[in-house]
Amino acid sequence: PDQADQNLDVTLIDDVAYEEDEEFFIDLTSAAATDATGTIVELGENTTTTVVIIDDDMPGVFAFKDGETLRVSEKIDDYQVEIKVERRNGCSGRVSCSYRCEDNAALSGTDYDAVSGDLVFEHNVNVQTIKVNIKARGRYESEEDFRLIIEKAKGGARFDETQDGGTERCILTVFIESERTANDRVDRLMSALAVNWDKAKVGHSNWREQFIAAIYVNGGDEDDLELDMDEEPPKATVCDWTMHIICLPWKLLFAFIPPTDYCGGWLCFCSSLAMIGLMTAIIGDLAALFGCCVGLPDEVTAITFVALGTSLPDTFASKTAAINDPYADASVGNVTGSNAVNVFLGLGLPWMVGSIYWKVGEPSEKWIKMYSRDPDVPSDHQTGAFIVKAGTLGFSVSIFVGCAAVCLIMLVVRRYTCQGELGGPRLAKYCTAAFSVSLWLIYVALSSWKTFSELED
Repeated sequence: PDQADQNLDVTLIDDVAYEEDEEFFIDLTSAAATDATGTIVELGENTTTTVVIIDDDMPGVFAFKDGETLRVSEKIDDYQVEIKVERRNGCSGRVSCSYRCEDNAALSGTDYDAVSGDLVFEHNVNVQTIKVNIKARGRYESEEDFRLIIEKAKGGARFDETQDGGTERCILTVFIESERTANDRVDRLMSALAVNWDKAKVGHSNWREQFIAAIYVNGGDEDDLELDMDEEPPKATVCDWTMHIICLPWKLLFAFIPPTDYCGGWLCFCSSLAMIGLMTAIIGDLAALFGCCVGLPDEVTAITFVALGTSLPDTFASKTAAINDPYADASVGNVTGSNAVNVFLGLGLPWMVGSIYWKVGEPSEKWIKMYSRDPDVPSDHQTGAFIVKAGTLGFSVSIFVGCAAVCLIMLVVRRYTCQGELGGPRLAKYCTAAFSVSLWLIYVALSSWKTFSELED
């Protein structure tokens, strides 16, 4: 009871006569219980085993276990393949043979590392191993081969004449194949490159069309864009030609922005931001020069010309969103989001950089001349600090907050009276537009009045 296995002893009779390897079978039959408990006993799947008797009275015959050919796969890194040499039909005494490699399509040092030496089989030892290093070379749908040769048998052993090489030697041809997994990776990479190249060709075409559209009046339609550069553009009105001539330098400048076909659109996004920043800097400088020429203070120039120049792109973007989107979220969110970026990032980032600069640096002569004796500068900042005087900023922000609150109230009223923040009946649209423009005029007028009042004082 409780015994899970049992040993079966078979006596083998040794003799000194040479014989081929022999075999016999052991069968399990008649499974039955040996006690009176009535236990049911059955035979399993493996009821027969084969016992091979290897003749050890002769030195033996050398042969490769894998036959005449062996196929191995290349891997990502170099690795060693083990090739077994068997000693058949006898294992008596100490025997040996030599081995070496021979190049064919595979070259030693490039595809594999050639080995050579002697294999020694001690008494009753019938298997030895030769290790050959296979190099990772990046094969793709190709195979190379080399030969491993065992020869010069000693100690009375012979070679298997049924294998390649005859009675003098045994030859094993080793084929090095490309790895299927690596081939799949290469195929996926090639497919991705082909897709990316197709996208690049589309991007090149779209980028070219940007310049053509910038040169044509009104950009041309789809049929016009297929025309050659030397063909005449479609007919346009005098007004179209006038606006085209004025805007042509800016059209050509912004045509250098790559289309969204490159880098998933990120290149277009970053280039657009850079162009917008460049345009903002140019408009700001031009507005400041214009205000200086006409005698306007910087505060008034900032809320009029600079604000108009930098906010008009947002205005047109909101108009496009309002036309294409069934809801007003995109157009209203674009304006509020743009102003939030202007206030928090456009002011916060340069002011932070300026504060750090003046904190770690020394005040210049210009700073000392402007602020060292200014009573509005705190005494603990007299040795150097980033100074931005508020001026009429508090009054201007208060007026802006008031006008913004009135504008939001107007949008809420429109939601209940016109069932929408934008659009609606013609009279409601025109009244809303006029009211919004009047809020801006009120803000500009009051802020300008406060600025001029401060200058007079």
